[in-house]
Amino acid sequence: MKIGFDAKRAFLNSSGLGNYSRNTLNALHQYYPDNHYILFTPEIKKELFHHSEKFDVISPDSPTSKIFKSLWRSFSVSGYLNKRELDVFHGLSNELPAGIHKTSVPSVVTIHDLIFLRFPEFYKPIDRNIYYRKVKYACSASTKIHAISKQTKTDIVNYFHIDPEKIEVVYQSVSPKFFETQNTGELLKKYELPEKFILSVGTIEHRKNQLAILKAIRSSEIKTTVVFVGTPTIYSAELLKFISENKLENQVKFLSNIPKKDLAGLYQMATLSIYISFFEGFGLPVIESMASGCPVITSNASCLPETADDAAILCDPKNIEEIGTALTKLIENKKEREKYIAKGHKRAKHFHPACFSEKMISLYSQVLS
Repeated sequence: MKIGFDAKRAFLNSSGLGNYSRNTLNALHQYYPDNHYILFTPEIKKELFHHSEKFDVISPDSPTSKIFKSLWRSFSVSGYLNKRELDVFHGLSNELPAGIHKTSVPSVVTIHDLIFLRFPEFYKPIDRNIYYRKVKYACSASTKIHAISKQTKTDIVNYFHIDPEKIEVVYQSVSPKFFETQNTGELLKKYELPEKFILSVGTIEHRKNQLAILKAIRSSEIKTTVVFVGTPTIYSAELLKFISENKLENQVKFLSNIPKKDLAGLYQMATLSIYISFFEGFGLPVIESMASGCPVITSNASCLPETADDAAILCDPKNIEEIGTALTKLIENKKEREKYIAKGHKRAKHFHPACFSEKMISLYSQVLS
């Protein structure tokens, strides 16, 4: 098959949609190397996408298109599809190029979540309007919709009134690095960490609910260091204020822009991982933790019970006492940690790149037939 991809996020986003895009492309290339993969991106940054040389990459080549890169991505890519004789085009991040419905090329779009509709207060009105128009068009124009969870599929049906038969749920994969044993010997020294620590991975933002972790640590008088790994936002100020008011400076560490290999090592060394978000489309750090052999505490909200299944301790993200009890339970009880490590390993196998790529190739074949 000759498959085209909107690969902007693979080259330009360091986390989130970028990780999904890179994981998807690398898995397909590794396990189905005989296919021809063509990547369309308005800009190429190889420092984020280390294996991009394995793919056929198309980017703006004229002076005008280089100036108006975002317009090239939205309005010019469709013109390439028939010329390059693609069998399928896949929009990896919630959108498809305008006019794709007028081409003869069938398409798949991955919809990650509709958080901008569920929690509009977190978005500027102009951004919500742009996201809405792009996602609505993609859902309408695509031949098939790939939802990354049942939660996302339900939201697509409810918000855009799409036929459920058009939507296929395929859980995303995690990087193979999380399944590999990492050399962790120098990481504690490199990041100035204690031997025992709680790990929380994700953008530092209100929806991810990191303040609840700090409140639980204080209320339950937990002395273990917590390490937050993620890009800071304005929400970080709330955490810093709480840390200062409660004299937790020596117990909290913030890290960002961690190489994937190091992040896998941090999971493998952590006492536990906690991901207590209010709402997610999938919750990738939950599976990254499990693949790495790290016991998990996560929310009983949105898709997170679906992602974790029975392999994590679930908590009400608003219940500080419940979160504190779960933290104490895993920190103090080695048998409980071992139980959830074993369950996590079993659960993570469902999200291995080999399993994911097989399902995606099946989806492309289904679209072609």
